[in-house]
Parts: sequence; structure tokens; C-alpha cells
Amino acid sequence: MQEKKKFRIVSSKKSRYILPNLLTLIGVCLGISSIKFSLDGNYNLAVIFIIFAALLDALDGRIARLIHGTSEFGKELDSLTDFVSFGIAPAFIVYFWELKNYGKIGWAITLVYSVCCVLRLARFNLTKIKDSESWKVNFFEGIPSPAGGILILLPLIFDLSGISFFSNIKSVVPYFVVIVAVLLISKIPTFSFKKISIKPKLTIFILLGMAVAFVSLVFFTFETLLVAGLLYLLSIPLSFFLYRIKNNKMKNIISEDEHEDVL
Repeated sequence: MQEKKKFRIVSSKKSRYILPNLLTLIGVCLGISSIKFSLDGNYNLAVIFIIFAALLDALDGRIARLIHGTSEFGKELDSLTDFVSFGIAPAFIVYFWELKNYGKIGWAITLVYSVCCVLRLARFNLTKIKDSESWKVNFFEGIPSPAGGILILLPLIFDLSGISFFSNIKSVVPYFVVIVAVLLISKIPTFSFKKISIKPKLTIFILLGMAVAFVSLVFFTFETLLVAGLLYLLSIPLSFFLYRIKNNKMKNIISEDEHEDVL
């Protein structure tokens, strides 16, 4: 008798692709749901859903590489999800919150941000890093779309935090959204945090920091998000200078090697 074949929705060889793609799809559902909450005027949940979408976006790629579940399909799906969750959803949230008060100009700013986001994603998909320049994997060209999606929400996060030292925060929203849109398509190097080597002795301090961050997010959600966003903005000049130093150092090494070859 022949053995009956077991029914499988996905073959065992391809089952490892399911989890990363599932996380990506959950991310796009969170992004779309955030638009619905902003329409209802529930900006607290709208922002929180975008944050969760960003966390899933950070996880899906790392999990895919960890379990060897990377694929071209997953790469394209991730880009489409990023555009929805960080190119459309945050822009709509900010539009319904404040930009709608500026009429056609507000809608134009919303479109400008979304266009810049899709251009940034297209450029990222075409970026190829040479083996001789593997150090560049630690840097993005321009700010990544998840960071851009969270950054344009900073004025709203500030408003939700209840901090009152700057009551006219809404007046800077149009200019701030345009600045973030320009940063998306710029060629300013920013940290990618893809390859971070941590010494074993520092592990305990990293875990402690993560615990403190988690507790802060639970009890001081919007204040913590605001501080994190401001720290990221401050890291951009630092990443620019570190990139320049590393780039010049590598150029000097290459020029010295070429000089030795000539001799």
C-alpha cells in the first residue's frame, strides 16, 4: 500500500517564509487601522498602531534572516507595506489632525510627503552595496520610511503627551512635515543599526535599558516616544560626521594600497 500524502497548506521547505510575511501583513493591517482611528478622532490609538507597525517592520526582516526565510516576494511585500504603513497612514493621520485646516496647501503637503516616501523606498530597493564597501550597511541613505512615518507624528505625540511649555505646536506642523519629506529623499547618511556588535559585558546593561524603555512606554507612552524621536533627530548630524570620517578613512586605505601596488 502506498502511504497517503499528508495535506499541507505550504510545503515544509517553504514554511519558514510564512512567519516573516505574516508579520509584514499584520503591519499593513495596523497601518490601515490607524487611518480608521484617526477618522474617528482617536489619535492615541492611531499613533500607537503606527508604532507597533514600525516594531513589526524592524522584526520581520531580522526574523527572516535568522530562520533563512528571506525571499524576493518578502522583499517586495515589505516595501509595499512600508508605503502603506509609513507613507500613507501617518500622512493621513497628520492631515486629519491638523493639515486639513490649511485647505489645498495641507493636502498638497500630504501628497508631497507620500511621494517622497515612495521615491525613498524605490531608491532603497535599487541600492546595491559593493563587497569592498560592506561597512556602508550600517548607514541608510536618507532617513528610512518607518522613521519618517514616526517623525511626522512628533507634533501630534507632543500634543498627546500633555506637555504645555510650547502651546502653539500645531503652527509648525506644515513646515515639519516638509522637512521630514526632504530628509526621506536626501542622501544624508543615517544609522541603520543593522549590524551592532555588543560586548558580552554590556549585555546586562542593554537588557536593563530595554526594561526601563518598556516600563517608560507603558506608563509614559507619549513622553517616551517624544524623547525617542528627538534623540533620533539629534543622531542624524552624528551619523553624518561618522560616515564622513569612515568614508575618508577607507579612501585613504585604498589610495595607500594602490600606491604600494604601483611601487
